[in-house]
Amino acid sequence: MFRRRRAKQRGRKRLAALLAVLVLAAGTGCQGGMPDTALPGPGDSPEPEPPAYVFGIIYPYAHPLYEWVTRQAEETAREHRVKLMVRAPDEAHLEQQIRMMETLIKEGVDGIAIAPVDSDALVPIINRAVESGIPVVCFESDAPDSKRMAFIGTDNLESGRVLADRLAEMLGEGGMVIVESGMSRMESLRDRLEGFLTRIYETSDVRVLDVRYHEGDDQKALADLEIMTENHPHFNALIALDPVSVSSAVLFWKAKGLKQYLLAFGLTREVWEAVNNGQITHVVSQGEFQWGKRIVHSLLALQRGRQATVLQDTGTELYSRDSRIDWMFEN
Repeated sequence: MFRRRRAKQRGRKRLAALLAVLVLAAGTGCQGGMPDTALPGPGDSPEPEPPAYVFGIIYPYAHPLYEWVTRQAEETAREHRVKLMVRAPDEAHLEQQIRMMETLIKEGVDGIAIAPVDSDALVPIINRAVESGIPVVCFESDAPDSKRMAFIGTDNLESGRVLADRLAEMLGEGGMVIVESGMSRMESLRDRLEGFLTRIYETSDVRVLDVRYHEGDDQKALADLEIMTENHPHFNALIALDPVSVSSAVLFWKAKGLKQYLLAFGLTREVWEAVNNGQITHVVSQGEFQWGKRIVHSLLALQRGRQATVLQDTGTELYSRDSRIDWMFEN
């Protein structure tokens, strides 16, 4: 379906170009009956080749984590003459993501990748895109009840369990924990929290004192941290489940000089610096450095009439200051 749609678009473009040449020839003829032809000058450069495909990427919000994903996607896109249209709300905002999807559908892009902030509410607009002939893949967070054609990301239930196991080892017989999360309707964060809480309650005596959601607002995240640390001054660790929670926690730890454990989700250059500086104790990577490349390759496969792998698990890795991963940030 997608190949036929693309072929029709190319046919219309070639016809329009041919008609333009014929009109130009009719209006610029000379006495000999031949049109004047302007030869390129020595300093002229050829026009850039038009892209083979145009793909849209929609993030939950603007954040350094997604800048890293964009760089990887752009490198892969250049290899295949793909143009990327990258969109991100300033803050996590369902209505903005819906409007961005509507705009990309109207512009007739060749594929869309989205990290949905609300896995249920975005189902209708994802389905509309697919039904109009535009393949859609989800990354980081899934919308499994939609007609999306692939999901790229980690097993978030398992990543929550991995962090719970490490925390239990660190705290020993018991301990007290506070948790800051992001959007309460984002499937990845719900799964992450469920995996963490279930494993902690089943295998340890660690007490979870409070769980709060900032809903994409970094100022609320800071306010949540202020409230939780004041209400529970004897806590042993904070679990930060999303990029906004992590960035806010690092600022808060620096400002307050806190020494409690800080365990985070989402690996970026800034996060790795905080690990090396001692603010973050452990960070869970979801294979973020793979997302950009996989997004482009999956949409290319779908446009070329092939199947994309439906569930693409990018893995879960736990890093600390002892890990040797500086090479990831050399470029």
